[in-house]
Amino acid sequence: EGKNSIIYGILPLLFTVNKHKPWIEASYHGVITENMDTVLLDPPLVALDKDAPVPYAGEICAFKINGDDAPFEAVVLNRTSGEGVLRASSPVDCENQKEYTFIIQAYDCGADPSGANWKKSHKAIVHIQVDDVNEFSPIFRESLYKASITEGKIYDSILQVEAWDQDCSPQYSQICNYEIVTAGTPFAIDRNGNIRNTERLSYDKQQSYKIMVTAFDCGQKRAKEDVVVHIEVKPVCKPGWQGWNKRVDYEPGTGSKQLFPKMHLETCGGPLSGVKAMVELQTNHIGKGCDRETYSEKSLQKLCGAASGSTDLLPAPSPSTNWTAALLTDSGRDSDLIYRFDGRQAANVPDHVVPQNLTDQFTIATWMKHGPSPGLRAEKETLLCSSDKTEMNRHHYSLYVHNCRLVFLLRRDFTQLDTFRPAEFHWKLEQICDKEWHYYVINVEFPAVTLFVDGVTYEPYLVTDDWPIHASKIDTQLTVGACWQGGEVATPRFTQYFRGSLSGLTIRPGRIETQKVISCLQACKEGLDINSLESLAKDIKSVLVVEGEDVDSINMAMTKVSYINSRQFPTPGLRRLHITTTVQCFGEDTCLSIPDIKAVVMVLPPSEPRITIAGSNRLVRPASDLRGPLGVAPFKELHITSTVMKGDGFARRPGVMEVMHNLDYCDVLVIGEELNPDRESLEIHHSALLGKHLDATNSTSGISIYGVDSMAHYEQALRQVRYRNWRPANLSERRFRLTCSELNGRYTSNDVSVLFFWFVCFIFQCFPYMRPIHHPLMMHSLNSHMSGSAPPAATVVIVVCIAALVVIVVIGVYRIHATHQEGSREDEDEVKDAEEEWDNSALTITVNPMEALGDEVRQEEHEEEEEEEEEELVGGVTSAESENSDEEEDDDEGREAAKERKQKGKLGWDSSSITY
Repeated sequence: EGKNSIIYGILPLLFTVNKHKPWIEASYHGVITENMDTVLLDPPLVALDKDAPVPYAGEICAFKINGDDAPFEAVVLNRTSGEGVLRASSPVDCENQKEYTFIIQAYDCGADPSGANWKKSHKAIVHIQVDDVNEFSPIFRESLYKASITEGKIYDSILQVEAWDQDCSPQYSQICNYEIVTAGTPFAIDRNGNIRNTERLSYDKQQSYKIMVTAFDCGQKRAKEDVVVHIEVKPVCKPGWQGWNKRVDYEPGTGSKQLFPKMHLETCGGPLSGVKAMVELQTNHIGKGCDRETYSEKSLQKLCGAASGSTDLLPAPSPSTNWTAALLTDSGRDSDLIYRFDGRQAANVPDHVVPQNLTDQFTIATWMKHGPSPGLRAEKETLLCSSDKTEMNRHHYSLYVHNCRLVFLLRRDFTQLDTFRPAEFHWKLEQICDKEWHYYVINVEFPAVTLFVDGVTYEPYLVTDDWPIHASKIDTQLTVGACWQGGEVATPRFTQYFRGSLSGLTIRPGRIETQKVISCLQACKEGLDINSLESLAKDIKSVLVVEGEDVDSINMAMTKVSYINSRQFPTPGLRRLHITTTVQCFGEDTCLSIPDIKAVVMVLPPSEPRITIAGSNRLVRPASDLRGPLGVAPFKELHITSTVMKGDGFARRPGVMEVMHNLDYCDVLVIGEELNPDRESLEIHHSALLGKHLDATNSTSGISIYGVDSMAHYEQALRQVRYRNWRPANLSERRFRLTCSELNGRYTSNDVSVLFFWFVCFIFQCFPYMRPIHHPLMMHSLNSHMSGSAPPAATVVIVVCIAALVVIVVIGVYRIHATHQEGSREDEDEVKDAEEEWDNSALTITVNPMEALGDEVRQEEHEEEEEEEEEELVGGVTSAESENSDEEEDDDEGREAAKERKQKGKLGWDSSSITY
């Protein structure tokens, strides 16, 4: 019965019918956060079945999603309640897909455990929205932003920067804010990325700005990398020159250098019909108006080929030209000799300097800088005046300035002319009172007088006539800086003082200066050039004018404007540049105003040369050479070199480099008492100066060779300087000092002193000419041997040595006497050159005989062996012995003994073994 009851209970289950299908909502809305797997559905996923609680038929076994691309799956959580969950089967990325829509159905478990006769629900639509996560940072669309603005303006927006975000949602993908990271900039940015300036910008203050900008999305995530923004400030379009430097450095010796290689003219796009630019080099503060050669006036005239015979009325003060010693000199002018007259100084030129006869042709030249005279009624300011020295006050000729007019007065003597003739020549020029340096040359070809100012010819605007001056025996006085009033006043005095500066005042009688020489004497060695490829020998200018019809041609020409300084050692310092420009437009005279340009050229200091004179500083010659027709050359072995310090501070150490340049004078001065013209001379033959730009003057104090020429030519000339002495017995030596100069003393050499000895030779022996000299060293040596407690043997030896010495001295005296008798005949035969005659001599002179004397005395003082001392005394007659012979020449016995030895021929002299 129990078994039958179980069977009867199962049978209803086996025969249960799955009558109803599951039920779910018609649609679902879900949200899933990206990179998560759980989906939040509304309403929740629940399936119901009316067959419940019937097993299987009333249970929910599965939820199925229709859609292969939907990355989701539905899972049954409770079969009985029908609860389920929807989750992601793979990662969900909002940036790839923001929403999903698919179909879902619920399935029951069927009629039995096998699942047969299962039923499915209707199709429900599921909408899934993917929620975004702020995982990306903003990125700027450009790696660099650039913009330009014009100075002086406020902009609402200079440029806009833009960033974007890869996130999918508006919250995280939108850029909500921009920010300028760089602090202290005059810019601001809004939330849309627009950058504006907060103040008016100035091009002169700053030409460009670099700022950093970042961005934030709406989730406040900052951009991973900030972006760079360049903002260029452009000047307000102002017509003018651009691309030039205010300072240009010029290194001496580099030739021509471009001043404005990148210069161009900005015209703001306006149509132009012509441009004119004037470039002016201002050098008024350099020397006499520009960088000129600073050689002496004589050297410059020689260099320029001027005729000789000019007289320098304002030379450098020296013992022979001392009348300028009291005048004021303008220092700091780079060895350029300038005299400044303040209305209280003047100088009388000595009579022996003044040319006595000017003739009908002569030239007066000078550099002058002069300004307007003070006072309403200016007085005459005299540069040069020849007037009566005493008694009267007549002006024979003078050059003066009066009311900014230059006047030349020339009164001829009555013996030359007896008619009313031109006497005063007047010129009215701006240069006379412009306070600048100018070179004035007055060429007189009586009755015509021509004035040259800086090489330009000017005829007088007024010529007045006068009677000639009556002849008289009154001497004249030539004065510089005023006029001498020696008569018609109680006390002779200067009058009509000059106020200004003068340099190189010369007068040349008998000839007038040519235009070529005048141009050479006043030529500047620096200036401007517009074609740097041309030679420096061309005429360089201080003003250049460039004209053209278009801007491009003007720009091209201005880039070629160059500065040139042809001096090897230019004057260092600033040179100012001034550029003025005028622009013409079509139909108008001027349409644009171009500002002037002011720049400077800095001439760097040149490497200063070191002039070195090398040669023998001690010479010994026989007296016969001095009496010869050619004399002796003290500077036969002279060499002149010049070096500068050169070096590269980056690659090399400073080194010495030899350079070649000119010299302008070399002076040979006599040290000690001056030369006696009755017995000696220091001279150079005119032939030694031929073919060179050299001349020479000599006096009892020495000789001066001057002129701008090479060091090699100076060497050749100095080697030909000869010293002669007809009576060498009156002296035993002469000392000379040699000094050479470049640029009128700007660079000077070392002083070289030459000590010159001479001597006389008798037969085979030579003795220096010298006055009787007491030798305490020799006497001390003898006394020291004689004093004290000497042994008897030593005393005998000393006595024998003294006796031998006396005999040898007597022999020397006799030979001196014999030689003097034949001296006159031998002198007539000595006509050979001094050097050849001495070189052929059997004697060899190597040192100063006076030094040889000292060496022998010291050697005798330390000699210990009597035999060696005796051999030395017999082997040769020393200078000391020849000197002692003067004290023993009255010894008759010695003289007879000498005769006997000479007759017997027992004493042989080997001249080849004698060395001084």
